[in-house]
Amino acid sequence: MVPFSFGGHQLVALPQGAVFWPARGALLVADLHLEKASWYARLGQMLPPYDSLATLADLSALVAATGAREIWCLGDSFHDVDGCDRLPPQAQETLRDLIARTAWTWITGNHDPRIDRCGGTVLDEAVVEGLVLRHEADPAEPRPELSGHFHPKLRVRVRGKLVARRCFIASETKLILPAFGALTGGLDVDHPEIARAVGRPAQALVPVEDRLLRFPIAA
Repeated sequence: MVPFSFGGHQLVALPQGAVFWPARGALLVADLHLEKASWYARLGQMLPPYDSLATLADLSALVAATGAREIWCLGDSFHDVDGCDRLPPQAQETLRDLIARTAWTWITGNHDPRIDRCGGTVLDEAVVEGLVLRHEADPAEPRPELSGHFHPKLRVRVRGKLVARRCFIASETKLILPAFGALTGGLDVDHPEIARAVGRPAQALVPVEDRLLRFPIAA
């Protein structure tokens, strides 16, 4: 894990698509989109119903690896407002265990404007030691801010092949996390909506083992 400085704090961008804040023992994730597959199934599009189990298993593994004491979910944790009720029993058990073992906070998002049946603390946004935590970046926010929403992905050509990797987007005052969920798409880092939210100059950050790769995003 390679720490980097943001907003006066030392953070760690993890290859799994999360941020670890060592000084607080806090793990930050965005866009879990739990129960996305079951939402599509209700519309007649059948997908393997294991996305929530996979996402929560990955999150449990990160909690164990980092020793996290706090969990901050930066919005769109469920794919819709009824997603919590549709969690299969094993996923419910995993989530209850995580919430019982950590100080768990849900930040609401556009997919889940209310989360009132899954335990933990629910907030529209939060300010923690000077860092603003919300779902969607506010271009007018002057304070250092962490958010999600855009599911950023970096596409690079390697040996003639186009490779896509989820990534973080960073500017002086913005840090956008990739989607952590197992069943999520992505938006190209140079998409106009990301540029509007973050401004320029900005970088795509790709953590790999003991390095943090930085790719300038073209204006």
